[in-house]
Amino acid sequence: MRSFLKSATGFTGLLALAVTGCSPGSGPAADTASAAPSASAAGAAAPTAPTAGASTSYAPYVSATTASGTDSAGSPATYNLAFVISDGSRCTPKWNGDEAVGEKAVKSRIEALKKSGSTVRVSFGGASGKELAAVCDSASTLADAYGRALDAAGSAQADFDIEGDELGDSASVARRSQAIERLQKQRPDLKVTYTLPVMPDGLDSDGLALLASANTYDVQVSAVNLMTMNYGESYTGDMGDYAVTAAKSAHAQLKKVFGLSDAAAWRGMALTSMIGVNDIAGETFTLADAARVRSFAEEREIAWVSMWSAFRDRQCAKGDPDGDDAATDCSGVTQEQGAFARAFTG
Repeated sequence: MRSFLKSATGFTGLLALAVTGCSPGSGPAADTASAAPSASAAGAAAPTAPTAGASTSYAPYVSATTASGTDSAGSPATYNLAFVISDGSRCTPKWNGDEAVGEKAVKSRIEALKKSGSTVRVSFGGASGKELAAVCDSASTLADAYGRALDAAGSAQADFDIEGDELGDSASVARRSQAIERLQKQRPDLKVTYTLPVMPDGLDSDGLALLASANTYDVQVSAVNLMTMNYGESYTGDMGDYAVTAAKSAHAQLKKVFGLSDAAAWRGMALTSMIGVNDIAGETFTLADAARVRSFAEEREIAWVSMWSAFRDRQCAKGDPDGDDAATDCSGVTQEQGAFARAFTG
């Protein structure tokens, strides 16, 4: 997913995919429930099937540094805080590469998000800047950097949004997997998700290799979040159709990679769409698309749905020169403020 630094064409573990269902009314921690594992055919631990009445939660991406009037629309169960990356050349975690993770204003902002009872998930990476694994020179220093950001946010949930060149960088992929393994041993309650680009025919070879690396190093994965967006200029059809097709394709891949049942593979999936006008010409994700994705996610008991991003969930100002383009702070389509959040929560 794009970060706050510049536009981008992206949106910017196989031992236990800990993703049981949650009963209605289970509250903000609904998308973080873990399962009692059982042995899979591959000899790895696999989650139990979703419980009856499992529901899909809503967890939008928000700015960790700047409040928006649409942050709380849809009453999110969890906020994905975007993005912690390197300060550029050192193994120092910073919001968007320039704000200290312990900055007082940022901590106050995060505490305000939690006041309604919502939890927060720290998202590392994104489409711009340097993900920490590309800069830190060892798994131990990388784990420490991740830990500092999580502690500053008061979070036990870590999302790793890996895309672009870093998705195919085998050295940083392995270092990240080792660091997460170390971090989860230190913090047994830490829930880890991966946010990966997807096409209508599923995850690409780099995405699958990243998950294989997580499996090699015993990373316990709660969910794989699919970035259902920015497919390419040849994809000129309905964005809701593409999102559903991508989810179905990835579902088959997750079953194979994690050794999961149908139900558990759906429950180990999350879906994130770029609302409104996307970064690729001809791609527009509408309110009807959001309603369709929500309905599909509930039907399959997908763990959570999300969007890039809460601060774009409003109509662009009249006369805005970027109104017809993918803008940083508005959707580029006609809508009421917060309408996408409401569509994603049903």
